[in-house]
Amino acid sequence: MKLKQIKVAFVVFAATTFFLSCSSDKDNETPTPEVKKEISLSTSTTLGSYLSDKDGRSLYFFSTDSKDQITCTGGCELVWPPFYLDNLTADKLGTGLTFSDFATITTASGKKQVTYKGWPLYYYAPSVNGTNTAEAASQTTGDGVGGVWFIAKPDYSIMIVRSQLVGHDGKNYKSDYTAGDGLTTYFTDAKGITLYTFKNDNFKKNNFTKADFSNNTVWPIYETDKIVVPSTLDKSKFSVITVFGKSQLVYNGWPLYYFGQDANVRGANKGISFPSPGIWPVPVKDIPLAI
Repeated sequence: MKLKQIKVAFVVFAATTFFLSCSSDKDNETPTPEVKKEISLSTSTTLGSYLSDKDGRSLYFFSTDSKDQITCTGGCELVWPPFYLDNLTADKLGTGLTFSDFATITTASGKKQVTYKGWPLYYYAPSVNGTNTAEAASQTTGDGVGGVWFIAKPDYSIMIVRSQLVGHDGKNYKSDYTAGDGLTTYFTDAKGITLYTFKNDNFKKNNFTKADFSNNTVWPIYETDKIVVPSTLDKSKFSVITVFGKSQLVYNGWPLYYFGQDANVRGANKGISFPSPGIWPVPVKDIPLAI
């Protein structure tokens, strides 16, 4: 009987020692440090979700950065400092952001500037009493500046580009579709791919696309039911129509298309001269209402 009691006591002692040892090991474990999010989504009551850095400072797009190049240089950089970041990895992104949407390009000074969906990212540092002062965290005062600077949102369905029109014939065109040099401000999708209208369409009526979509590779419809646009545009002028079972975005009554020969290249706008200038114009803010 005494031997049995000794065995039981030994088992209880061993179990207690093991539990205390495990508890002690757990207490001594060093917690894994949380990876700081370099880019996250912030929220504004007026602008919705937008990209911000680790300190909550807003990030912006520049409309003239339409051709995979940085156009804000020299004095522009003082007001709009580029957003640099080395070694961006997926775990440094906040919830709702996709790593494949980000890339880096090298600036003229040799630094790496982060891009999002092809758009280089910037801060806003307006002049205050003669000194460029970085915008404080959570401020979005840079949005809409000059009609060409916009808060970097993750869900735009329309973006605004200011660029030279260059037709499929290689000629430069002005906004009135006569040959010549000059910047035109027009609409693209979120990644800067040019959109077009068709002069033979009617109000909210696609007169081009065939029921079997056999000609959709030539002028693909802009297929989306999302309406998220820059703050300088009137959202009520956008709508969605159904084209043989698919949703097509419309602006001021004009259905929106891509041009197949642009081949999803940012900044390409070859369709403005195909088959001749003005048949497929780019959509602009003040385009007349379709009839």
